[in-house]
Amino acid sequence: MNYDPTALEVLISLSLGLGLAAACGFRIFVPLLFLSAGSLSGVLQLGGAFDWIGSWPALAIFGVATLLEIGAYFIPWLDNALDTVGAPAAVVAGTVVTASSVVGMDPMLQWTLAAIAGGGAAGIVHGGLALVRGGSTAVTGGLANPLVSAAEAGGSIVVSVLAILVPFAGIVLAVLFMMFAARFFARLRRRGAPA
Repeated sequence: MNYDPTALEVLISLSLGLGLAAACGFRIFVPLLFLSAGSLSGVLQLGGAFDWIGSWPALAIFGVATLLEIGAYFIPWLDNALDTVGAPAAVVAGTVVTASSVVGMDPMLQWTLAAIAGGGAAGIVHGGLALVRGGSTAVTGGLANPLVSAAEAGGSIVVSVLAILVPFAGIVLAVLFMMFAARFFARLRRRGAPA
């Protein structure tokens, strides 16, 4: 007997995927770590082709990658280089977490939504935060960048947890973080403008 999810289940799984995709814009590996842990604990179900994400080896790899990524962003100037390299990686990660989360959808539609909505959400969040970091570097010479990095890591953790526990809240929080990042960048520009 085939399982046929309801429209609400499809919407919840899509919201979960998009919330995690937005979290990929903050940090690439944090949402993958939480997705893996959520799958292993039985909190969420992954699509069949993505069962590997919910394995112990994947959890270990995502854990190490998360620690290295978060640590690397605290190194001034390296953080800006990682933003450049991380942009396409965030889009790919956002696409993967969205595709792995969506259930009950035709694969063509699943991957189309994952690439456009999931990859797009991750790319937009990552791009906005790269602008904030660039502004911080320009105004403070990189001295404030560790604060930006801490906020980004915290944002990724909070949005990932919310996306898994309360999928719709994860998306709302990601949008609020983007609004905060835009205001922060505008404030940095005003402070750095010559009098």
